Amino acid sequence: MTAPTRTWLITGSSAGLGRALVTELLARGETVAATARVPHALSDLGPSSGRRLWTARLDVTDPERIRQVVADAVEALGRIDVVISNAGYALVGAAEEASRDQIERQIRTNLTGPIHLAQAVLPYLRAQGHGRIVQISSMAGQRAAPGTAVYCATKWGVEGFFESLAAEVKGFGIGVTIVEPGTVRTGFFGRGKEVTAALPAYADTPAAVLRRRAEDGRLSCRGDLAKMACAIVDVATRPTAPLRLALGSDAYGLIRRGLTARLADLEDQKHIALSTDLSGDTA
Repeated sequence: MTAPTRTWLITGSSAGLGRALVTELLARGETVAATARVPHALSDLGPSSGRRLWTARLDVTDPERIRQVVADAVEALGRIDVVISNAGYALVGAAEEASRDQIERQIRTNLTGPIHLAQAVLPYLRAQGHGRIVQISSMAGQRAAPGTAVYCATKWGVEGFFESLAAEVKGFGIGVTIVEPGTVRTGFFGRGKEVTAALPAYADTPAAVLRRRAEDGRLSCRGDLAKMACAIVDVATRPTAPLRLALGSDAYGLIRRGLTARLADLEDQKHIALSTDLSGDTA
């Protein structure tokens, strides 16, 4: 028996992981609403996909446009089963170097954009009684690194928001999965980055080293986009999917080391934590 097809909505579809996801889904016979700031970048996929590929222009920093595109996609395709919130980029450089505009743009794209998208799709998912939201985070959403402070702030933000959201919408038959990829060649250190203006005081710091390597393309990237896309689709279509999904050996290692260190610190501080409770009867 042939498995029923699903309808997917993906943001940030024109390149990198987003495009790999669109390609994987179309190869599986799924229907895709692919959105991007430059949707014509997907025009080469259209002829072989027929009506299974629907595209729209979308800048996720525009909440009104998000709502309109979601409504248009539902009208055109009948429903949305899975939403993959993928649009985003990395701001690379020391925290002090980031301009106000750079900080605000990073937050609007990586944090408030996904929040507005979730708000826009939830009424449709609730009405149909099922669905899944897949939020693309990063290994940086579990362990921060120098030179990516603002980027990490947005990823830690989406991790908290979507973990909370998962508990809020579970009763409606809606699942949430947070994906934490490691480095990929065309993502974090490729076109999907912006670099701060350098301050001389940070010239020999770890943040500056990361910036120079990112600018020169000298950082090794272990992730295979096609394999990551395949894994995301496989997991998202399970009857029960995990809340978090790490992708790449670098992500697995970094997250594991970070969690181990945090747990050790917590145990070391146990006596301090317990000493701050109210004394006696707390009823």
